[in-house]
Amino acid sequence: MNDDERPTFDLQSHSTYSDGTLPPAAVVQRAAAAGVELLALTDHDTVDGVAEAQDAARRAGIRLLPATELSTIDGEYEDLHVVGYGIDHTNNAFRDTLAAFRADRAARADRMADALEEHGWALDRTVLDERRAAGLPIGRPHLAQAAFNHPHNVARIAEEHLQDFGTLLEAYLIPGAPAYRRRTTPTVAEAIDAIHLAGGAAVWAHPFWDVDAPEDVVGAIARFDAQGLDGVEAFYTTHTRAQTQTAYDAATARGLLTTGSADFHGPDHPRFSSFRNFKTYNLPPRLPTDLTTT
Repeated sequence: MNDDERPTFDLQSHSTYSDGTLPPAAVVQRAAAAGVELLALTDHDTVDGVAEAQDAARRAGIRLLPATELSTIDGEYEDLHVVGYGIDHTNNAFRDTLAAFRADRAARADRMADALEEHGWALDRTVLDERRAAGLPIGRPHLAQAAFNHPHNVARIAEEHLQDFGTLLEAYLIPGAPAYRRRTTPTVAEAIDAIHLAGGAAVWAHPFWDVDAPEDVVGAIARFDAQGLDGVEAFYTTHTRAQTQTAYDAATARGLLTTGSADFHGPDHPRFSSFRNFKTYNLPPRLPTDLTTT
């Protein structure tokens, strides 16, 4: 894909305030260097990095959407992600709601850490404790790294052909895997309501990452639309042309936004390591640009 063919918007990225490896300013700098003109910092269940990202975006001369990515539950689906774009990140009620969501997330992380150990994995809890002491969230990537980097697990990692912490995460910490444990809140509807109360637009992120069958994705879009959803991330780094078309058609038929991202987590991430690494397949996006701030 030529540089001219790549989108200049990238509406998911993550910093050290959640499961990224770079601070917000460095994320923005890399995005600008990659040619991103419209960026969103979407750390999980927090907006603590938004102000730093806004300052960096002003210096870099790009536009930034204040945002956050909320992990939700919906019936049989255990980890759907809803991004809030254009939220008021200074809204105290919203920040309190995010703190409650993070508390549930932290409890789940503890349950998954215990489950990994029950399945014979040694964990380096030092890094996890340091993150907790610094007030930073602990997500599944941090748990996977704590297991993958522990010297006692070297033989097992080789035996199970786990190339990096990402493959360990997929083997043990996704829905249906041995050490996965479900969150208890929020539901998709609760996440949408919280985002709306903060003045934002709620978008279902990477639908085919969490739901396999096209008909199930289309049905979920219809159901979430009835709950107030504002858009769907139709364009995503792992979406095929067919998946993109399915999500796009279902969203546009309902007048919803259609966003996209490469979901940057850091330059050394096994999958999400570069900006603008996704395709629109010549389909025109509908972005929340009216909510853009600089």
